[in-house]
Amino acid sequence: MHFTGRGVLVDIEGTTSAVAYVYDVMFPFARKGIASYVAQHWDDDALASVREQFAADAGRDLATPDELTAEALRLMDGDVKATGLKTLQGLVWEAGFHSGELQAHVFADVPPALTAWREAGLDVRVYSSGSIHAQRLFFGHTEAGDLLSYFSGHYDTTTGPKREAASYTAIANAWGLAPAEVLFLSDITEELNAARAAGMQTALVVRPGNAAASPIEPPHETIESFEQITH
Repeated sequence: MHFTGRGVLVDIEGTTSAVAYVYDVMFPFARKGIASYVAQHWDDDALASVREQFAADAGRDLATPDELTAEALRLMDGDVKATGLKTLQGLVWEAGFHSGELQAHVFADVPPALTAWREAGLDVRVYSSGSIHAQRLFFGHTEAGDLLSYFSGHYDTTTGPKREAASYTAIANAWGLAPAEVLFLSDITEELNAARAAGMQTALVVRPGNAAASPIEPPHETIESFEQITH
């Protein structure tokens, strides 16, 4: 596809990186490490805001490490996109990335595409349900090296739900670009529908292991590699 705008907005899971890595590596790592992390860092400033967010979401105080851990695991079991949980997972992943236990997966076409887009003067940013903190850790510790410098902005669920057009309007406003100047890349049709409703250009990314996309008329242009995007 040919893109004539100025900004590229990318999803992570199923777009830049394999769904399997997130579900088979990162989530199990967080689940295994949450209890010990919470116990060891219970009184740390970094965990204070997490505790407050969990309490607000649960509607009750979580007064012990065991209570917070149990609530985190309950949310993970329900695949709940809660901001407090995402932040806590990010803290656990941070420890893993810094220790070298974790190295983020990216598809082989992603690093050269990021280089080409930067050379073309495009502004590339990330919008993911994972926290901004987790996004920075992810791209700062990939199998292809540190890719963080390729991204000039990050957005997460604090901006708004990924399936609502208002979120993409807010991103474009924060970016300082007209929505039509932004290309949003995702493997989720409902997210692309929302971005299109906000006026963005869109492309459905089809990667190995992705679930079948929901049908939509008119359909989004489909790509299997970032190499298929020209500017």
